[in-house]
Amino acid sequence: MAKRVAIVGAGVSGLASIKCCLEEGLKPTCFERSEDLGGLWRFTEHVEEGRASLYKSVVSNSCKEMSCYPDFPFPEDYPNYVPNSQFLDYLKMYANRFNLLECIQFKTKVCSVRKRPDFTATGQWEVVTLREGKQESAIFDAVMVCTGYLTNPYLPLDSFPGINTFKGQYFHSREYKHPDIFRDKSVLVIGMGNSGTDIAVEASHLAKKVFLSTTGGAWTISRVFDSGYPWDMVFMTRFQNTFRNSLPTPIVNWLIAKRMNSWFNHANYGLIPEDRVQLREPVLNDELPGRIITGKVLIKPSVKEVKENSVVFNNTPKEEPIDIIVFATGYTFDFPFLDETVVKVEDGQASLYKYIFPAHLPKPTLAVIGLIKPLGSILPTGDTQARWAVRVLKGVIKLPPSSIMIEEVNERKKNKPSGFGLCYCKALQTDYITYVDELLTAINAKPNLFSLLLTDPRLALAIFFGPCTPYQFRLTGPGKWEGARNAIMTQWDRTFKATKTRIVQESPSLFASLLKLFSFLALLVAIFLIFL
Repeated sequence: MAKRVAIVGAGVSGLASIKCCLEEGLKPTCFERSEDLGGLWRFTEHVEEGRASLYKSVVSNSCKEMSCYPDFPFPEDYPNYVPNSQFLDYLKMYANRFNLLECIQFKTKVCSVRKRPDFTATGQWEVVTLREGKQESAIFDAVMVCTGYLTNPYLPLDSFPGINTFKGQYFHSREYKHPDIFRDKSVLVIGMGNSGTDIAVEASHLAKKVFLSTTGGAWTISRVFDSGYPWDMVFMTRFQNTFRNSLPTPIVNWLIAKRMNSWFNHANYGLIPEDRVQLREPVLNDELPGRIITGKVLIKPSVKEVKENSVVFNNTPKEEPIDIIVFATGYTFDFPFLDETVVKVEDGQASLYKYIFPAHLPKPTLAVIGLIKPLGSILPTGDTQARWAVRVLKGVIKLPPSSIMIEEVNERKKNKPSGFGLCYCKALQTDYITYVDELLTAINAKPNLFSLLLTDPRLALAIFFGPCTPYQFRLTGPGKWEGARNAIMTQWDRTFKATKTRIVQESPSLFASLLKLFSFLALLVAIFLIFL
């Protein structure tokens, strides 16, 4: 009899988890508290309790070739960076293609997930749900939690003296939907993450004045990278990842700074990060420097004091009149339906082996999917997590003893720099390619470049030097996708199709042909040197 698996949440990770369960012959039941799938990507005019919220203009920060499910490319006519409405359409196509909807119970809230009395023997869970005012209880062999980390707004009002006297309007960025509320107002956005920067830039088109307050600064990059290519298709390659991780961290940081400043000098715009040793997530915004240079957005330090109709910034005695304050100060997360003895959240992270399994449970039958912040897309990351986790739940893969898992979790929490590669500063952040490869290796699904060099050298070159697109993750192993090779070899065709809406005839160049030949020879030499 197939194992029954309860899945909490029908967002991007929940959908991947349903599909992975079906692939392995398990019987999933997904509980979604709202009326439709999509999680974060489903825009609503009003904030819904317990669900991530986005504003109308949100566009993906990762391009379509890098942020799709590994066996389901975006439609080729989609733009490279996808607006939230089209992203939701894509998720619905995915659910329909793999018959996932029949496994989802909508408008069903999970009230509690508790270990059964015989848990040490069976590993089973009792899941209590609420639907239309009626509670139900069911027994499951395993549980996959896919609720994300963007549901509980962090609003540190105690850090802003005088906020209680402020006569204007203030709210968390989670409540923001449209820029109309900023028309002819003086606006202060606190927090320079992606949301804060987006809101400040949007507000600057309508507001009288916009201030963007940042404590530590941030590197800012455009989605349009070298030669007009999507930033992540240039930055996220196995070659570059191997190269970066082989260099001492100070050199990597110097190279990163040089690359970031090639667009504009961050110091001249008041944006340069104060901490350039540890990497925080860069801000993706195509307009910010243009809004700063035209005086539409003013970068300011942290807030010293809030007054009735104004604020005072640190190191600047002048009071600035303010009508609206937006706190883009991030989120906290918890699992209200789980007891703390199962998963305890401390300092913005949980004690999860490989960011997935509670390390102390006697039976590994509860997995958390998508509770991670890779420097890459969460869709293929969550899909790979689910593939590995499902094989653990099924009993095909055995986890190490609890003592070893707890030791690894504690080491990760210490976040000790290795001295090489990028150094990540925040909880849940990790190296995208390294992490995914670790899970792929565990399920024997990581592409073998040595073997491919002998059998399919064109594919091997595309995998190592080209963008690390998700199709690579389904090239082999359990859940292998037969279309993966073709998707890899045609990934640039789909990228250019979205922008080449006017066909331009280019005359062949002898110099360009020679350059391509020498570049190919250089690649072969590089491969030879790397794999010696």
